[in-house]
Parts: sequence; structure tokens; C-alpha cells
Amino acid sequence: MKLVFASNNANKIKEIQQLVPATIQIVSLQDIGCTEDIPETADTIEGNAILKANYITQKYGLDCFADDTGLEVDALSGAPGVHSARYAGEPKNDSNNINKLIAALENESNKKANFKTVICLNCKGKQILFTGIINGKIIEEKIGENGFGYDPVFVADGMSKTFAELSMAEKSKISHRGIAVKQLIDYLNNTI
Repeated sequence: MKLVFASNNANKIKEIQQLVPATIQIVSLQDIGCTEDIPETADTIEGNAILKANYITQKYGLDCFADDTGLEVDALSGAPGVHSARYAGEPKNDSNNINKLIAALENESNKKANFKTVICLNCKGKQILFTGIINGKIIEEKIGENGFGYDPVFVADGMSKTFAELSMAEKSKISHRGIAVKQLIDYLNNTI
């Protein structure tokens, strides 16, 4: 089975390809000749995943899935949330985003946060959403070289290392994206 993953994020594509069984071939936006930026104008993580999946289905007529992910910090009323990738403004920059987050939490005692991924699958005329959430906390300094985004400052509950200290395989087993992708794969394996 061939499915378009509505993303040009090489890190996400690599992460998902590791999780998907060999019976499912993941095709990137580049593979289908989609070079435009798909608008992410919704005010929720779910809304952006749906926008991206619908864009590919409507424009290219292909079965696909799209995801959106955000970091939700309790002390910041859920921010940066849907704006996680561009929290510090344009152009998006992981280091600037992390620095802004650490500064915003400087005088906060509550460092609880969660990563949330929503995957929207458009397949055979149906639309299904899968959600993965991992709870944890934000630490005050960047640790680790792996991963991307806020990984160097996020420690999942029950862990002693940041996501950036874990290998991709270790992170995928417990991550928000890993949880959502497992739901997606279970669905595909049971219905296709």
C-alpha cells in the first residue's frame, strides 16, 4: 500500500518510516511533486492536521496522512501549542524557540508540559484522527544532540534523559508521534 505523508520535514519522514511496516510505502510531498507550502492556518493542532491532509486529497486525489505537533506548557496556558514551530517568530528556528520558552518559564515553578501529535488520515473516502500525548517537563538548559524542535529541553515523565539524549528508536517507542503512528498503523493493519 502507498500512502502520501503530507510533510517535507525530513526528520519527521525518517522517524515515521522507521515505525511503518514494510507493507506500507510512505511517499513524501516531494515524491508527488508537491512543492508549495500547505497552509497551516487553523487555531488547533487537530485543525492543521486536517487542513494538510485535505489539501493533498483534494489537489492530488491521493490517500494520505498529515500530522501536526505542538508543545503545550501548563504555566503558559497551553502555549506555544499550535504555534510551536514559529514560537519565536519567522523564520522558524528551534534554538530561538527554545530560548524564548526557557525565558518565559524563568519565574515559573510549574514546568509541566506535554507534546501532542494529531495525525489525520484520509483513506478510501474516510477521515480518521489519531492522537498521541506524552507528558513531561521542561528543563532550564539544552541537553543532547539528537532529535529536533524542543527535544533538548523536554524530559518525559518517568525518564531521566531529554528527548535529545535518546536515539531515534528509543524516542519513537515512547514519543507522542510514536503513539499516534502506532494507532495509525494498527488501524491500517486491521482495515486494509
